[in-house]
Amino acid sequence: MLSDYLTLLSVFDYHVLWPTLPPETWVAMLLLTTFILLVTAELHVPREKLSKKNLKHSYLTNMGLFLINSVVMSLLSVTSLFLLAKHYADRGLLSDMSSPALKALLSLLALDLLLYVWHRICHRYDCLWMFHKVHHSDAALNVTTAFRTHFLEVLLTNLFKAIGIVLLGIEEMTVLISEAISTLFIMFHHTNIRFNAEIWLGKVVIVPYLHRAHHSTLRSEHDSNYGAVLSVWDSLFGSRTEASPAAIGIKGYAPLSVMGLIRDGLTMTTPMSKPVVIATSLVIAIKPTVLEHMIAEAAYYKAEKRGFSPGDDMNDWLEAKKDIITKIYGARPVNNGVVAYFSKTVQQI
Repeated sequence: MLSDYLTLLSVFDYHVLWPTLPPETWVAMLLLTTFILLVTAELHVPREKLSKKNLKHSYLTNMGLFLINSVVMSLLSVTSLFLLAKHYADRGLLSDMSSPALKALLSLLALDLLLYVWHRICHRYDCLWMFHKVHHSDAALNVTTAFRTHFLEVLLTNLFKAIGIVLLGIEEMTVLISEAISTLFIMFHHTNIRFNAEIWLGKVVIVPYLHRAHHSTLRSEHDSNYGAVLSVWDSLFGSRTEASPAAIGIKGYAPLSVMGLIRDGLTMTTPMSKPVVIATSLVIAIKPTVLEHMIAEAAYYKAEKRGFSPGDDMNDWLEAKKDIITKIYGARPVNNGVVAYFSKTVQQI
């Protein structure tokens, strides 16, 4: 009797319960399971030993951002992507393809290439780097860093995806599969682990050692390895770098709270770990030639960020001058005489 009951229960479970679960639920279960496995792996066999304090702060901050971004995505982003895919699947550039399998493959490749292009753009333009630097600010690189994203970057990223979905006519199920694959890989390549086949696998897809270089404090290293899933895009477009970074994160960046990161993502400047107090003698020592040199270096950095595009020289100089003056005024010198001296000095530039 008991065996008959268990058989009936298993048949009911298989034929009634499981098929009623929507694909989104299966994807969520897969992502959650993978996340737990990756966290367990990096805690037991980490690539780099991280301090418990830094790791705890990283976990709490990143998961706080994840919760905020989940609300944003559930209300606006993902739902909109699926609705667009549902309505424009038969109108885009790929809609006339006779082979559903080939269309799905090309759609997945196109979406991954789209993420590569968008990621590269976020590093090039200050107005986008402003949001993206929140992701790079984590000095304790780990699987939760995958979710360390400013909510405005989430919205802009999904807007960029939406344009691609409409133009290409990508189907709803393909969008779901793409979101699942990209999320799995983004969690994977942020994980603080190493494994034997990493170098070999990195020739095709982004793996932890490649993405670790992308989180380097050095611009020559972090402006590389932009891929989300495939590393072949970096190889094709000359942005692949294989390096072992000496430090991770952004130089001078303080550990911030969730709200601190959200606020910082709305500013162009990078906060220091503590308010910098400049002594009177040091401020007085800043002569016009020294200030000009500081501004020139900052202007070169901005020009490099723009890819040395012609016509932006004056803008680069003016923005650099504003940044340098803002940073030094933010130091709050100790007496009004020093402020007056500095104001006079700035006017001479």
